[in-house]
Formats: sequence, C-alpha cells, structure tokens
Amino acid sequence: MSDDLKCPQCGSEHVYQDGSLWICPECAHEWNPETAASDAAAQAAQGGVRDANGNPLADGDSVTVIKDLKVKGSSLVVKGGTKVKGIRLVDATDGHNISCKVDGIGAMNLKSEFVKKA
Repeated sequence: MSDDLKCPQCGSEHVYQDGSLWICPECAHEWNPETAASDAAAQAAQGGVRDANGNPLADGDSVTVIKDLKVKGSSLVVKGGTKVKGIRLVDATDGHNISCKVDGIGAMNLKSEFVKKA
C-alpha cells in the first residue's frame, strides 16, 4: 500500500498498484499517476470547464444530460436528454463541477463529462 497516494475519484486511501496503473477497490477507478498529473495540467492550461464534446461551459449556460444518471441516496434517475437551464460552475474536488436545478428532482451537482452544451 502507498501512504502518499489516494484515489482521485473518491479519495480512498486503500489503493493498490497493478503494473503501471493504480486501482481503487472501493470505486474501481484506475489511473496512472504520471499521466494523471499531465492531464490535470493540460486541462488547467485549456482553461475552464468543458462538456463531453469539449465545448467550454460558462455560468448561465443550458446543458443536456447525455446518459441516465442515478441520484445518490434516492431511487430517482435523471434521464438522458434532460435539459438543464442556468447552470453554475463550482470548484469541487470530487469532480462534480456543475451546480444546477433539475426539473422534478431539485438542486444537485453534475459532472461536466455527462452533459453537452445545449
């Protein structure tokens, strides 16, 4: 086990190495620490939050959810194709960088990789 590595997805300390990849047994996320650092630097250089197609997002934009998303702690599902208006971009360490209100569900946070600009 590594004392200095944590899962970038869920923050778990219970990660293990398999070849060149590190694996989190709690969320099944796999990553290479060397390329992950360069990917984060590249995204910071691009500037801002981007949707699944690579389009830059800004506060107040409207987005469309591209796949069904389960809502944690409930039996509700945000269906693919749901349009969300008036998003806010937030800095979140867990990857949920969009704060919004979804009709029929309420306030929630989304990951930009699961939406496209409308």
